Amino acid sequence: MEIREELKDLKKQVSLGLKEAYRKMAEFKKKNNSPLIVSKGGKVIAIPPEQILPTTNVKNEYSS
Repeated sequence: MEIREELKDLKKQVSLGLKEAYRKMAEFKKKNNSPLIVSKGGKVIAIPPEQILPTTNVKNEYSS
């Protein structure tokens, strides 16, 4: 396997892992009725659990 192919495969695996980690975090936050704390534009904001999206494929009002 060429280096480019290996890097492409690694990129895909990392991306899938990050998406799965986000999904699990969103599920955990909703289950525990806990807000998601993020930084946007230099400000710290809390996203209520009912507004946390289940996947990273759709952007919400907090996304830039």
